[in-house]
Amino acid sequence: MKNLTLENITKVCGGTYHGPQEKLQEEVTAITTDSRKVEKGGLFVPVVGERVDAHRFIPQVMEAGALATLSERVLEGADHPYIQVESSLQAVKDIAEFYLEQLNIPVVGITGSVGKTSTKEVIASVLKEKYRTLKTQGNFNNELGLPLTVFRLRDEDEIAVLEMGISDFGEMTRLAKIAKPDTCVITNIGTCHLENLGDRDGVLKAKTEIFRYVKKNIVLNGDDDKLSTVKEYNGIRPVFFGTGDNCAVTCENVESRGLKGMSCDICIKGELAEGGEECFHVNIPMPGRHMVSNALAAAAIGRLYGLTAKEIKQGIESLEPVSGRFNMIETEKFMIVDDCYNANPMSMKASLDVLQDGLGRRVAILGDMGELGADEVALHEGVGVHAGHCKIDVCICVGPLAAHIAEKAIKTNPDLTVIREKDLESLLSNLNTYVKQGDTILVKASHFMKFENVVKALQEM
Repeated sequence: MKNLTLENITKVCGGTYHGPQEKLQEEVTAITTDSRKVEKGGLFVPVVGERVDAHRFIPQVMEAGALATLSERVLEGADHPYIQVESSLQAVKDIAEFYLEQLNIPVVGITGSVGKTSTKEVIASVLKEKYRTLKTQGNFNNELGLPLTVFRLRDEDEIAVLEMGISDFGEMTRLAKIAKPDTCVITNIGTCHLENLGDRDGVLKAKTEIFRYVKKNIVLNGDDDKLSTVKEYNGIRPVFFGTGDNCAVTCENVESRGLKGMSCDICIKGELAEGGEECFHVNIPMPGRHMVSNALAAAAIGRLYGLTAKEIKQGIESLEPVSGRFNMIETEKFMIVDDCYNANPMSMKASLDVLQDGLGRRVAILGDMGELGADEVALHEGVGVHAGHCKIDVCICVGPLAAHIAEKAIKTNPDLTVIREKDLESLLSNLNTYVKQGDTILVKASHFMKFENVVKALQEM
């Protein structure tokens, strides 16, 4: 890993080196916090968690061939190199910031209340048409996950697409300090993490902390009422995508192809167009109007990084779904819409909208949404009203908060079949009585509800 010698690592994280002096100029080959994934010549970072203190694994990772380890304490009698630091977590962030600076490759940082992951996937799919692209995997988008993503980068990578997720003020500043994005993308400002951020204005303030470290481009959803108010930051004028007149990348002739996806004409205007307005047709292989917005964001990024309309089209159309993120799973009995990774009011309503295009009976299995603050009951009720207005057949609501979805759904549409279950265990015991062959089934809840078990159960029927 470029310039990540033990000497530089010690300096970067303000640590104290213990070990042979001749090892100081050796570069580590990899960095991990998982003792099971240590590589020969790598650096182990023992993080102290709520349940496990990873310092206990130091002997075994050194036996497995690690070059060195960090440690928050003196390791008595250690016969291997280690760097003593005050905080392993802070050290990880400091090392990641230094390492990214050594690589000197452009970074696209993506944040927003809803759609970060799907937008990241489309942007990466577009950029890979021209560049060797590394993207965030899974949920590695927080103050530990972002550094671990950065550590996957190597000299041959040409661009990084990094997802950045937060739940409180100050977090985005710390993430952006590591990533220092050349370009930032904000998908929208919604009702997420209100227990810490208060309201949508608080969400806007927290998300736009990313501007402090952005170098060149700010790309924003022009259809979002909060983001559309942004004029400029430190002389950088935003590039907007969306349907409004202020948008440099917009769309026409939007059509749903059911659960097969969306189609539209993407138009690139103004300074982003090579020689006047450019329009081209795309088939987006994932359903939902929100995917059109994500494709527009990807088109804006593609053009900012020099891709042709043909390359942008190819990148969008070659998009592959991510497990747990509106992933279609077709079994002999059902079409399962696996959207169980996470949920908030905005994304849940969007998923219900898409479910309407399903074949057979359209069944929504909805669970509790977390981190919504004082308005959590009203926000769940809002989803219930929306479900009642949607053209779906069955709404199964699981958990104490989802009971408010059920209550409003049945009041809004007395003809809708609404089923209440108190918890996941109860749902799983009764699930086979609720679903029928030929159903299209949406599975969605916040991650703590563990709805991946519902998806698994449906697949095994």
